[in-house]
Amino acid sequence: MKLENVTASNSKRWYDDACGTALALEIVGERWALLIMRELAFGPRRFSEIKANLPGISANVLTQRLQGLEGTGVLTRRTLPSPANVQVYALTDWGLESLPLMRDLGRWAARSPRHDPFAFMSPASAMMSLQTLVDPAKAQDIDLAMAFRFPADGFVVRAHEGRIDVIRGEGDAMATFAGDTMQMRVTIYGKAPFGDPRGMEVTGDLAAAATFADLFRLPEKVA
Repeated sequence: MKLENVTASNSKRWYDDACGTALALEIVGERWALLIMRELAFGPRRFSEIKANLPGISANVLTQRLQGLEGTGVLTRRTLPSPANVQVYALTDWGLESLPLMRDLGRWAARSPRHDPFAFMSPASAMMSLQTLVDPAKAQDIDLAMAFRFPADGFVVRAHEGRIDVIRGEGDAMATFAGDTMQMRVTIYGKAPFGDPRGMEVTGDLAAAATFADLFRLPEKVA
């Protein structure tokens, strides 16, 4: 492999360091950047949809981060065809390669005593948590499809071959979990019984839904 001395006078460099980790921080290390990428994990989103699921971010900062991530090739923007005719943002193929890294980072951080599992969580974050906190051994020999219906979003989640696949939108499912992300955490991670008013409403094949809910556990905290 030929090594080249790359200089970019118009690029901001934080670190004089050849390590890929240092470059990764330069690409996605700005505040909000990774969370914007998380919101795009399951498909394109409009500016307003991204902002609604990132409490505390201003429109100006969101615009800056989107421009920065687009400039580095992490995401792209395009206009949906008629009748939508709206501009959306989506991760590039290279941007999508970051998703396993985000899940690993989330799994690692969830072991911190500072992790609050009941703070705000967007629907995309809730779905990524399922991918992050599944027990691969329990999910190895099953094939279950569940629908999750949140007030402003919906997904079909399939547990199979030791992993969790998530698709935004409608689809065939054995059971449906309906409610908000707080109720989802009460049902999935808090193990509240179905019918508990604090949790999600569960309809359909309740036995399959119970098997699905049993696949997930919050990790033990570090001492």
